[in-house]
Amino acid sequence: MRKLARVIYLTAALLAAMAQPVVAEQKNGFDVSNAIIPLDQILRGGPPRDGIPSINTPKFEDPGEASLWRPDDLMLTYDDGDASFAYPVGILNWHEIVNHGLDGAPLLITFCPLCGTGMAFDPRVEGRHLSFGVSGLLYNSDLLMYDHQTESLWSQIEGRAVSGPLAGTELRPVAIRHELWQGWRERVGSDGQVLSTDTGHRRNYRMSPYGAYDHSERLYFPVTHTSRKYHPKTWVLGWTHNGESKAWPFPELEDYGAVLEDRVGGKAVWIHYDPEVPSAELRDESGKLLPATRAFWFAWYAFHPDTRIFAAD
Repeated sequence: MRKLARVIYLTAALLAAMAQPVVAEQKNGFDVSNAIIPLDQILRGGPPRDGIPSINTPKFEDPGEASLWRPDDLMLTYDDGDASFAYPVGILNWHEIVNHGLDGAPLLITFCPLCGTGMAFDPRVEGRHLSFGVSGLLYNSDLLMYDHQTESLWSQIEGRAVSGPLAGTELRPVAIRHELWQGWRERVGSDGQVLSTDTGHRRNYRMSPYGAYDHSERLYFPVTHTSRKYHPKTWVLGWTHNGESKAWPFPELEDYGAVLEDRVGGKAVWIHYDPEVPSAELRDESGKLLPATRAFWFAWYAFHPDTRIFAAD
């Protein structure tokens, strides 16, 4: 009888457990149960969801009205026909995402201070205009953003959703420049508009919350692949085409000292290096600007451990 009672008890307990709702794996409130990257590599960066507030209704002003910026302040810039827009990194350090609703062609501006990556995307997926926020989570030390419509998590450097209903979906990258404030103003003249510091938040946009991080060998978070070939914070330009990735380290480009012709994935490209910023631009045979990635060496290598590397010699 005791044995039978024990069997009945265990069976009832098992049925009761099966009747309980399944609790999805969550991080910062996001369902990551279908993540296409290892869950143990999705790390909390510290702030909660939206603890770093995205700019969802950006305001712009004429460059002459923007007195905060100095000649050598870095901007992400985007040319839209005859108009040009500048997004100061001093603002992006604190907000990381700008949802810019340009007429007919919305633009998503993203910046990860930990990886040094300023990247832009078309936020439309299958005809649906998505808007994005900062999840407070990281993958390979890089920003994981999320879309407000489906709460899928997106890797900035990969430009793809890594969990949620849109897992595996890719965003189309958009080419932007990295320019100094003075250089951008001289290039665009009166056709420019700069993101206003009237963001709805009180921040010291002249101060980086990351201190001397850009020059330190220290990484705040672990990454899956590392290389000591260069200082972790060495700037590189990286690009992937037809499954082949290549990095052009800025010290190598400076030694080369000229416009460089190269090939990636069977495609001819030209690299224009500007030591004053420093930055580099990737263009095709027609001179069209391509959406390459300016990043710290450690960040590019973490996502592209099989990358080819340009050497001036």
